[in-house]
Amino acid sequence: MSVFTAAADQSVCAPLPVLGEDVLVPLVTGAEIGYAALDYAASAPALKRVWDDVAAYAPYYGSVHRGAGYLSQLSTDLFEAGRATVAEFLGCRPDDQVVFTRSTTDSLNLLAGALPAGCQVFVFETEHHASLLPWRDARVTYLNAPRTPAQAVATLERALADRDPYGPALVCVTGASNVTGELWPVRELAAAAHAHGARIVLDAAQLAPHHPVDIAALDVDWVAFSGHKLYAPFGSGVLAGRADWLRDAEPYLAGGGASRTVARRADGGVDVEWHTTAARHEAGSPNVIGVHALASACKALTEAGFDRLVAREQQLVERVLTGLAGVPEVKVLSLFGDDAPRVGVISFVVAGWNSSHFAAALSAEYGIGVRDGLFCAHPLVRTLLGGDPGEAGECGAPEAAPEKRSLNAIRVSFGAGTPDEHVERFLRAVRELVTSGARWKYRTEDGRCVPDRDAAGRG
Repeated sequence: MSVFTAAADQSVCAPLPVLGEDVLVPLVTGAEIGYAALDYAASAPALKRVWDDVAAYAPYYGSVHRGAGYLSQLSTDLFEAGRATVAEFLGCRPDDQVVFTRSTTDSLNLLAGALPAGCQVFVFETEHHASLLPWRDARVTYLNAPRTPAQAVATLERALADRDPYGPALVCVTGASNVTGELWPVRELAAAAHAHGARIVLDAAQLAPHHPVDIAALDVDWVAFSGHKLYAPFGSGVLAGRADWLRDAEPYLAGGGASRTVARRADGGVDVEWHTTAARHEAGSPNVIGVHALASACKALTEAGFDRLVAREQQLVERVLTGLAGVPEVKVLSLFGDDAPRVGVISFVVAGWNSSHFAAALSAEYGIGVRDGLFCAHPLVRTLLGGDPGEAGECGAPEAAPEKRSLNAIRVSFGAGTPDEHVERFLRAVRELVTSGARWKYRTEDGRCVPDRDAAGRG
């Protein structure tokens, strides 16, 4: 059984309690409704468990690694315990390092700065910009979008076999697409990379909140992910994996904490001995609150039973896909086909609608928060919509009539805290908007489609 597949007989659990589940938002009609947060792929709401743990620690906050006082010692213990929790959550190997960063983007930029000389990077054009863009000081080969998992593996194998010169190489790949939610064949891609003498880093920003991620089982060299997508939105991220490239690289930031000793030389310069542990790349006062929140989220997901969470989410995925399939005007975006396994991230377009207009109507008329645009994956979205992946484009609504088609899409995403009612409301809203149209007039303002408060009457 795939490491990404939940056992079929796992029981389903109830949604996990999250902050904001009782928040009321205004509708354009003047009424109020409970907010349906269906934009988990951007930032998931904080688990109440995470918030409670942070609140309980807050009075004891202190600067880590730098104080003899009780609160500093307690905070240091908490910080390092968080590192151990994350390592266990990811199934790290004994010699792996867990480096705390600000986000997935930060983690991958850190790794980009740790590449050995002459390293070649291989990345599919389907990646989020966090994976697509950090490799500016390396020679990068961008691989065309595959249309099946097998094609992804074959494409990578050909590219690695043909590289010249044959030297250090890194493959960067997502675990689950932030556009389609589709699961990528990570274990097979890792085997292909290692067979050709390359290493592989997994962008797990969209995978880790939805599926267990096991570094050893997947046989990847590094994993990067963000706390704010894992129900811990306090500005934390992780880069975990092989220690050697990180140990040999220049520190990501130069400063206190990264240095072991600093001494003046006779010629007026400075000699520095840098740490060889994760501290080498954690200069400055670290985000203790963020790390504590991240560790709390890891514990909460594990204790809830990740297989049970996966099973429930898959029910929601099937409900959304079935509901959207019943609306002929809706086209769900997919690389690998309609039956491809995916997490709770689904993008689509609606015939006759500008995607920004549709998303604005979902918000203003139904209290539903989704996302529209290119999702920081411009080449992929344009490929999926039949455009040129090299075509320039921006997120947001064009300065045109809301009905004008654009190469943008709508993304609905959900997870462990999503109640059934939010999914049902979303599907009902899609059907009503397609059948009856928007009930209000909309206009473009600062690149966003918004209700026209000055319009006389409705749309």
